[in-house]
Amino acid sequence: MPLLPLGSHAGVRAIIFDYGGTLDTGGTHWGKQLWHAYQRQQVPVDEQLFREAYVHAERTLGKNPIIKPDFTFRKTLETKVDIELKYIEERVEGFCAKQWLKPIVDDLYAETLSHTRRSREVLELLAQKMPMVLVSNFYGNVATVLKEMNLDHIFKQVIESAVVGVRKPDPRIFTLGVEALELKPEEVVVVGDSYDKDILPAKAAGCHTVWFVGEGWNDGLPDGDEADVVITSLRELE
Repeated sequence: MPLLPLGSHAGVRAIIFDYGGTLDTGGTHWGKQLWHAYQRQQVPVDEQLFREAYVHAERTLGKNPIIKPDFTFRKTLETKVDIELKYIEERVEGFCAKQWLKPIVDDLYAETLSHTRRSREVLELLAQKMPMVLVSNFYGNVATVLKEMNLDHIFKQVIESAVVGVRKPDPRIFTLGVEALELKPEEVVVVGDSYDKDILPAKAAGCHTVWFVGEGWNDGLPDGDEADVVITSLRELE
């Protein structure tokens, strides 16, 4: 495996991290993370309908200012899952959305806390070596979420799509992260779980890239040619 593009040997002086799917799920796409919680709780719905409900919820939250800046991650999860379950309820006779909301959210929140705790251990070690910035497609409440997850002391700055008006996969959002670090793109490495939304635009912005590969939304993986390094655990960054 090639050397990770971290440290003076590679000319890298700082790190940009993605948030969702990178720091809170162990590399698993959030759609899959949700589906596994549905499975564990034995929700009576097939995966195809769940996927429709997930996409519906994401589009609904993307188009409407439903998530407020003071929403915690748990509140965000409740809002997202509630939209999904009501979508399913409208299409499955006898399905009760209210019955499944708390079990799914409790399950997911516990999983998120566990994954984030492990990520925080790695991040705190890395923060002793070089500055870090967070770049995320989020709903405008990432500052609240970072405080909730005890991650708010780690990042020099947070670049959030809903705040800056630029969303991945637009490379400009990573350029904003580089500018926040006051460095050149070639002095920064971007770590993210999405090849299309993190790795490709980060490379287009001139940064080094580390692709954190976990379970994706779809079967199969891209060829990964634009990733300088591929990892399967954040521990590999230590």
